[in-house]
Amino acid sequence: MLDWEDLRHLLALSQTGTLSGAARMLAVEHATVSRRVAHLERAIGARLVDRRGRRVQLTAEGERVAAIAERMSADAMTIARGGIGADQTHVGEVRISAPPAYAGAVLAPSLVRLRQRHPGIRVTVIGETRYASLGRREADIALRLSRPESGDLTVTKVGEVGFHAYAASDYAEAVDERDWTFVGYDEAMASSPQEERLAAIAAGRPIAIRASTLELQVAAVKAGGGLALLPDFIAEGQGLTRLALDGAAITRDLWLVVHTDIKDVPLGRAVTDALRAR
Repeated sequence: MLDWEDLRHLLALSQTGTLSGAARMLAVEHATVSRRVAHLERAIGARLVDRRGRRVQLTAEGERVAAIAERMSADAMTIARGGIGADQTHVGEVRISAPPAYAGAVLAPSLVRLRQRHPGIRVTVIGETRYASLGRREADIALRLSRPESGDLTVTKVGEVGFHAYAASDYAEAVDERDWTFVGYDEAMASSPQEERLAAIAAGRPIAIRASTLELQVAAVKAGGGLALLPDFIAEGQGLTRLALDGAAITRDLWLVVHTDIKDVPLGRAVTDALRAR
């Protein structure tokens, strides 16, 4: 009998293309991924991957087996969602995917109140910049700044997130506008609307500090590191000055996403109602 865990590791490898990427997806060491795939190769008696440096290329047989594993994973997720749907109580675990800064700054009070009303609900918040897959049940419910265009999902606009240019209180006065520097995201978020707008505002002036998290960007701005285009929910109350720059303001829609299988069951509805209320 084949070990499903071996298949799961091969599937993660096919989806990410690297041992380190698969390891991050599965929250294991990269050596574990390599060992699991090697074990699967021995069990099947076929070579499944070509190892060429950091990237791993699946063989034709590896692609075939990974496709089968993906269908198996989807079927398992259908069974899991069916279990949630069959439960007519407010008892169980719900996984919520949300932008990490938003999750930390905004969601906590709503989730605490939800638990006070329904103590049988257990909530796991996945604060990641990447979008967790609801189809693979990496999450059951998601809050996203981009509207999903595919999948068996129910998508509802629940609000807007405003972005403005912020700086330390005396930065804009102390530094000549021609010498302003800027604080932004790293390359992983280079194509986001707010990062593209920041580049337009900078207009060739240096984005001198880049960080993967909004919390680090706020800290750099407070220390006088330059201007940043920040969401209002994290910048307000930080002692920063909002700058009225032409073209700096941007608004992004906030979308609540839930897999259609669980949107009307009591457990899922209680959580989505709490998020909508917030």
